[in-house]
Amino acid sequence: MQVILLERVARLGQMGEEVKVKDGFARNYLLPKGKALRANDANRKKFEGQRSQLEARNLERKSEAQQIADKLDGKTFVVVRAAGETGQLYGSVSTRDISEILTAEGFSVGRNQVELNQPIKSIGLTNIAIALHPEVEVTITLNIARSTDEAERQARGETLTSAEAIYGEDINENANPESFFDPEAEVDFDEEAEVAEEGSADEAEEASEEAPADDEDKS
Repeated sequence: MQVILLERVARLGQMGEEVKVKDGFARNYLLPKGKALRANDANRKKFEGQRSQLEARNLERKSEAQQIADKLDGKTFVVVRAAGETGQLYGSVSTRDISEILTAEGFSVGRNQVELNQPIKSIGLTNIAIALHPEVEVTITLNIARSTDEAERQARGETLTSAEAIYGEDINENANPESFFDPEAEVDFDEEAEVAEEGSADEAEEASEEAPADDEDKS
């Protein structure tokens, strides 16, 4: 389908240009979003009559987007998610999640403005492009971690071992594995051995008392 662009569209063209696009893209996105008109004589005249208004509206939106960009560009957002020892998330972080995270921080960003090819499925630092306007784009960083402590260490460029990530920063590769468990749940083997030894002694004593006295019987 041949369309007239009513604003700049990335990888397509500038306002006023006529471009050929797939029918589905035009019907499902460009036309209903008010970003283009079907290219015909009537719409060409309509566009020329509205050009000055469209240009003024575009400048206004661009200015608003730039104000947000000045505050948003380069910012880092911590996202705490559950993940396994390998760093694989139990789920993922999608464009909807990112939109909600930014909105919660005071930045009104729609999920369609988040440039993400596929959901994020592992912890770490990920740069994300945000298209606030066809002519205004910023980059943010998502610090996805299993805890705020892990996020702080990732931000400093430190690499955590699996044990450190799960049990905390005080655990390192040389730590005693027994310390990973609840001390109250540990078995005191010395005490168990002592109890067993006492039990064996008691049983031996009882057995000797119950045994017949051979010497008395013989007499």
